[in-house]
Amino acid sequence: MNTKLLLTLAGALVVGSSLLPAQTAPAAPAAPTLGFTFTPAFVSQYMFRGVRLGGAAFQPTLEGAYGNYTFGVWASTPVKDKVPGVSDPEIDVYGSYTASINDAASFVTGFTWYNYPDADKSAGFYKSTFEPSIALNYTVGGLKLTPKLYYDFILDGLTAEVTAFYAVPMKDLGSELDFTATWGTYKWDEAAENTTPSVKNWGDYWSVGVAMPFQVTTASKITVGFAYVKGDGNYFKQGSLPRTENTAAVGRGVVSLAYSLSF
Repeated sequence: MNTKLLLTLAGALVVGSSLLPAQTAPAAPAAPTLGFTFTPAFVSQYMFRGVRLGGAAFQPTLEGAYGNYTFGVWASTPVKDKVPGVSDPEIDVYGSYTASINDAASFVTGFTWYNYPDADKSAGFYKSTFEPSIALNYTVGGLKLTPKLYYDFILDGLTAEVTAFYAVPMKDLGSELDFTATWGTYKWDEAAENTTPSVKNWGDYWSVGVAMPFQVTTASKITVGFAYVKGDGNYFKQGSLPRTENTAAVGRGVVSLAYSLSF
């Protein structure tokens, strides 16, 4: 719309003997605000891409959002069945930017910086890895599909993943059922630190789950959930040695309980 037309619409228009109401230009969009959400959570098993990294764990998250930007810190501290040198504790820093394509689709770029302060490097565990990612969110008929690619610069490998999400309203309970299914595959060429020749690790994984949130106040909610997570075809291979099966790639049911507070 050009300047002359805006000036014309801002005043009253006279058509014959009729006086039409004045029209003004649309208001500018509101500036983005900074908000945070703190979510302490408990899980009965710590599963990551089909691999069991521990038993019951406390996993709090502090996440911030400013416009299309999201950033946060996630941590995991095992309560039971600790796996030495793996995730005791784990502290991850992450961030993302979402660019809207249209009403049904958006493009997301992000990263996760994984940190394992007590990792045993002599046993081949890394103290830190860095993994950027790209994803496409596409919603059709209420079903949200998210294909996503990750590349870990330290593990030197790609992960490809697709997630499907669908929410079923439960109006009588003032809640909804959130169904999620994920399938993924990965291959890392440097899966262990300080090893010669290098250790490769690859495998597939999938999960199906459901969660139900309950609003406590306008700023807080409790979410209970259950998911079954399974790792398949997961192997290690070093040099010319025969491949060995990753015994931590298993199938487990995971119960979760989380409380979220926004401020």
